Amino acid sequence: MRLHVCAIGRIRKGPERALIDDYLARFDKAGRALSLGPCVEHELDDRKAATPAAQARLLEKSIPDHADIIALDERGQIISSRDFAQHIATRRDSGISDMAFVIGGADGLDPDLRSRAHKLVSFGAMVWPHMLARVMLSEQIYRAATILAGGPYHRD
Repeated sequence: MRLHVCAIGRIRKGPERALIDDYLARFDKAGRALSLGPCVEHELDDRKAATPAAQARLLEKSIPDHADIIALDERGQIISSRDFAQHIATRRDSGISDMAFVIGGADGLDPDLRSRAHKLVSFGAMVWPHMLARVMLSEQIYRAATILAGGPYHRD
């Protein structure tokens, strides 16, 4: 199953970019044996879309047809890393070929796009900058692969 991180905004060269690239490269290596990957990042220019509705149109173009959509949203469910990994494995095992993780702009996701999501996930009650949310998502994607592989990276 291919994974897609579809996000409003571009992250320039710096520590956040380095972390995202590192975690996604690790995921691509760890995921191969699990029929997961690659993970493709779709960075969408927020200067071309100022409103959540306009951003939703950009995001929808980056989401593959028939993809399972996971939206990062403050109203989403707070789940454990193990549950996150299990959700990915369950969808993979059910024959889903693409999973898209969607991160909206500063004003959040458009309600119509949010309602299309198969699952809403939150990283907690605190508000996180988009670049850190993307770092955290990338790390959790990598962590999910290590959990599914039974590796030592994740410890309970």
